[in-house]
This record gives sequence, C-alpha cells and structure tokens, in this order.
Amino acid sequence: MNTNSKTVLLVEDDKFLSSLLKNRLEKEGIIVYLAEDGEIAFEALRQQNPDLVLLDIILPKKTGFEFLEEIQQNPLLKNKPVIIISQLGQEADVSRGKELGAIEYFVKAQTSIEDLVKKIKSFLVSS
Repeated sequence: MNTNSKTVLLVEDDKFLSSLLKNRLEKEGIIVYLAEDGEIAFEALRQQNPDLVLLDIILPKKTGFEFLEEIQQNPLLKNKPVIIISQLGQEADVSRGKELGAIEYFVKAQTSIEDLVKKIKSFLVSS
C-alpha cells in the first residue's frame, strides 16, 4: 500500500493521543497536520487541503459537530472525507456524525490504534 504524500488533518485536543497517532501514521508515510480545537481545524483544513480529516467531537472553542456543520455549509469543503474518533459512543452521537457527513465513526474506547491506522490507510489508498 502506498500512502506516501497522502495527508491527514488530525483534530484532537488530547496531546498524548494526538502525538501517538501522528507518530504511527508518519511511520506509514502519511503526512499529518495537527489542530487542537475546531477553530484552528477549520483554518488548517482550508490551508492544507488534506486528503482526510480525523476528528474528535469534544473539542475546545468549537465542537467536532460544529466543525462538521461548518464544512457542510462550504461548497468547496463539504465533500471532504471525515472520520470521527470520539469518546462519545451513544447511538445519537454516531447518527449525528454520519448525518453531518462523516464517513466513519470510531469510539476511542472500542478501537485500537492499529485498527484505526488500518482503516485510515485503506481509505487513503482507495481515494
């Protein structure tokens, strides 16, 4: 699988998880941009134009849901693929994320880093 030069915007305020995921994805040849809140993420999305967005829901300043709503209102960004990684695992949260355009929704406590990396690689190779 060739993921070289593919880019991911990781929107996560947990610095440990953010660092862990960034390092793991970079080992796969994926370029990772970081944003720790929804406001920074929207600006980074516009500037970096990543191939994929990994999005937490519980974020400072602007939630992941608000970020998704903002993307949906922008014709240039609304088709940007987003994978949600969140502690929120209620069915209503998952449904809302998918309704707002997320292609996948992973609950952090139920997903290993390796499974998440495999899913990301699979998506990037097929895109």
